[in-house]
Amino acid sequence: MISERAATALATVSTICWCVQLIPQIYSNWKRKDCTGLPPVMMFLWVISGIPFAIYFCVSKGNVTLQVQPHLFMFFCGISFVQTCYYPPTKLPVWKIIVIVSLIIATDIGMEVGFILWLRPLYSRGIHWPDLIFGIIATILLAVGLLPPYFELAKRKGRVVGINFLFLFIDSLGAWLAIASVIVGNMDTMGIILYAFIAGMELGIFASHFIWCCRFKWFSKNKFVDDEEQKEGNSTQEKEELSEKNQHEIENLKGTVGMERGGTTIQELSEEDLADDVNSSFSDDIGVPDISERATVLGSVHAVHGVILKREPTTTGAITV
Repeated sequence: MISERAATALATVSTICWCVQLIPQIYSNWKRKDCTGLPPVMMFLWVISGIPFAIYFCVSKGNVTLQVQPHLFMFFCGISFVQTCYYPPTKLPVWKIIVIVSLIIATDIGMEVGFILWLRPLYSRGIHWPDLIFGIIATILLAVGLLPPYFELAKRKGRVVGINFLFLFIDSLGAWLAIASVIVGNMDTMGIILYAFIAGMELGIFASHFIWCCRFKWFSKNKFVDDEEQKEGNSTQEKEELSEKNQHEIENLKGTVGMERGGTTIQELSEEDLADDVNSSFSDDIGVPDISERATVLGSVHAVHGVILKREPTTTGAITV
């Protein structure tokens, strides 16, 4: 061991990174209301990996930080996993998400209670290999969880979509700090290989997006257009066009509405009433909405494509235009 204090400090910071790294990703998912590019399988494998990690550290009686870390990791991974199931493109029904999460929680509690109570006495007697198996399984699940994003990269010519880079940076930092803690502490070849595999996979995601930016965004002759931004722009343009159309209809109605009885103007419809009338006419099957609140004063007033029809409250029921 080169330095026990340095190894402990590096391992502690690494553990903190792996406790909070998913917070930026969770916030990004919530803000976008879309998890395109973030595979649910990745988050599921990370949630499951927390179970053997918790067994490993609890059986070996690691410090409190190491025993709490897997549970915090599972909690944040669980939130992100629920988001990937609920938001597009997956959009599972809520009842299915509840069933899946309930099964994961039940499995976690059952495995932790059963294996910790069984393996702790063995570990105290010096039999460590069963606990080591759980540590290896956990790390492999964590590493395999980084494979699905590469399929997403292949779909988009290497572009990273849906994965928050701050989350990826904090997670990578945790892996590199863990490698450093192993190097300056007890030299564990297996630990270095596993942590290096995770760090290398995440570095590959960074590199893939950098290459994509060089090829299609920064040095490309054809200007890159973001599909999501284009869709958002089209939606905004459609809303503006619809608003202008409604305003035009309102101005036409305001110019033609002059309700008179006996030569004296009774009342003009307000702009709000006209707007409601125009909007209602788009959704009504026959295009003749009633304004019931003014029926007692103005009679029955209808708007049909800019023409005002007013039924006078007379016994004959005559219609004047």
